[in-house]
Amino acid sequence: MTTGHDRFAAHELINRWWFNYDEGHLDVIERMLTEGCRTTSRTELGTHPREDFIRSDCSGTAAVMAWKRDHRRHSPYPLRHNAANVHVAAERGEELDVESYLFVTWIVDGKPALVSTGMVHWVLVRGPDGYRVREQHTVLDSITSAPFEDVEYVSGRMTSW
Repeated sequence: MTTGHDRFAAHELINRWWFNYDEGHLDVIERMLTEGCRTTSRTELGTHPREDFIRSDCSGTAAVMAWKRDHRRHSPYPLRHNAANVHVAAERGEELDVESYLFVTWIVDGKPALVSTGMVHWVLVRGPDGYRVREQHTVLDSITSAPFEDVEYVSGRMTSW
């Protein structure tokens, strides 16, 4: 049975989100949100030296946009957020849960350099004008890579927002 969800439109929304965020078109981002939206961001352990700049937990369009405007204003340009391995994890009625990796770069000495990587969980809601973001939860990587079996934090990484 098909639910009628447009997975391409969901992917398109995520790519459009990051492009407009990086370019500072925050009016476009605001129109992509539901009224009762919630966004969070953090590192997996919450102990990064810049955790105060990274961490957020905002509900409602006004609060979400106030944080995003301040965060973008104090972030570098050019800055490039790239969504990778975007996929639908679950469908519920008019909602889609979408997961993706995040790869963020900036320019150092005339060359792209890594800023961060991470994972993003999205809850998108289908409405008459297409999908909008109800939730966006970003968890940036900050732990040192090690053999998978030795990393205690892997379990439940994206479920504790």
